[in-house]
Amino acid sequence: MPRLTTDETLAFLAEPGWLLRLATVDDDGMPRLSPVWFTHSVDDGATLGTVWFTPRERSVFFANLQRDPRVALSIDEDAQPNRKVSVQGRARVVFDVGHDDEWRDRYREIACRYLDETTADRYLGATRDQPRALLAVDLDDATVTTWRMPVDGEDPTGIWAGRFYADGSRMARIAEG
Repeated sequence: MPRLTTDETLAFLAEPGWLLRLATVDDDGMPRLSPVWFTHSVDDGATLGTVWFTPRERSVFFANLQRDPRVALSIDEDAQPNRKVSVQGRARVVFDVGHDDEWRDRYREIACRYLDETTADRYLGATRDQPRALLAVDLDDATVTTWRMPVDGEDPTGIWAGRFYADGSRMARIAEG
């Protein structure tokens, strides 16, 4: 199955508008999936960089992450070539609730990925009194899997890993060569 190169992964994560689907574990053990806004950066020495997001003080997923920092992240697109980035890692609190002024520029950066600047500033002004934390997932310390559909000229059996084809099926025979 075709995987994104590092450069393709970084370019995809830099594109505005994609939602981060964040999976955490509730205190009763049930999974919780939350669509959230995010931004991505790559600092010196990093390969895949860091995903940043901002839970509100009273969000369930923030309470979950304070108790158990393990996360799964999914960032994907519906249209061809159906690029997907899947992450298993740990979230860390960079700034706890009440320190919003120390990272407000990052918060604006996140909002501007989803809204034009005027609307983002209006949104930020209207929610300024709603405390948030700033969290990060370091992708270089996580398990990151990427995937996309084959493009013209690539092996069509590459849509799945070989282990998924039923033994003896036409696609298994094609994949075996």
